[in-house]
Amino acid sequence: MNDIKQYSLDELKSAFKDMRLPSFAAGQVFDWIYKKRIEDFDKMSNLSKATRQTLNESFFSAYPKIAERIKSSDNTEKFLFELDDGALIETVLIPEKTRTTLCISTQVGCRFNCKFCMSAKGGFKRNLTASEIINQYLVILDLISPKRITNIVFMGIGEPLDNYDNLTKAIDILQEPIGIALSKRRLCVSTCGIIPNMERLVKSYPLVKLSVSLHSAFNDKRTKIMPVNRKYPIDELIKALKSVSRIQKFPVTFEYVLLSGFNDSKEDASELARILNRLRSKVNLIVYNRSSLDFKSSEEDTIRQFTQILKAKSVTFTLRRSRGEDIDAACGQLRASWKK
Repeated sequence: MNDIKQYSLDELKSAFKDMRLPSFAAGQVFDWIYKKRIEDFDKMSNLSKATRQTLNESFFSAYPKIAERIKSSDNTEKFLFELDDGALIETVLIPEKTRTTLCISTQVGCRFNCKFCMSAKGGFKRNLTASEIINQYLVILDLISPKRITNIVFMGIGEPLDNYDNLTKAIDILQEPIGIALSKRRLCVSTCGIIPNMERLVKSYPLVKLSVSLHSAFNDKRTKIMPVNRKYPIDELIKALKSVSRIQKFPVTFEYVLLSGFNDSKEDASELARILNRLRSKVNLIVYNRSSLDFKSSEEDTIRQFTQILKAKSVTFTLRRSRGEDIDAACGQLRASWKK
């Protein structure tokens, strides 16, 4: 038996056909689960008794356990989920004035070992299934109801494009019109720069936004903190993103965490400007969230000098302060402290 939330609508229709159930019933089930938020098959009153019995015999609906839920002074909330096999993942809810964003995990651990990120500590364990990705959304949606989740970023634990099939199935379920019906423009996938799957995603989902972790404009520095740069160096990444930009018709977004004494010098800012001016782009400068790793946040004067150089060179940027710092809201921090 499988969790019924593991199926996209097309997959569920195909499964129903194999089970000799009417294909239109798959749409009814989607409506019950994702719009009405009813998952007890016996309560799906517009299904025949025989169909409900078959569903009970063929599918189940399960959710992860909330191991811990903590709220920051800035109203950011972090959830530590325990999965059926005991694995731990994190999800972060970020309320803002005009939207509420959910940051979702896609893997247990991460194999890419970025040196400033806690997600890879303890190594890579496994991919999340599509239902485990979707369940993060549904559990938190039910908890905050009647408030809505307006935006989703796949930016939690793991590299989303390393779990491409389950990621895209989750996207299909989230945007299905007769279900959750979340606009693709409200979805953002963060990546360390896996070029083949990045191009694949954009061709199949041109409205889903990409956010590319850069963190240095110098290859030698980027390789030190992001080993993936050995396989996909900056020049190749920028070349691929030019193609991405032509398909998506909107600027490419980069993420750049400011690390004191490493990537926050005037030279770093000038090189970043040179790289970014090669294509339509914007960069989110992120003040580093404290962690047990060997990096510190940049000083305020250094940040000011860095942004002044970008401004002078006509780079579009935003400066983001860490949300939920008092609850270890950066990726992997709560999971790491819990495991200890």
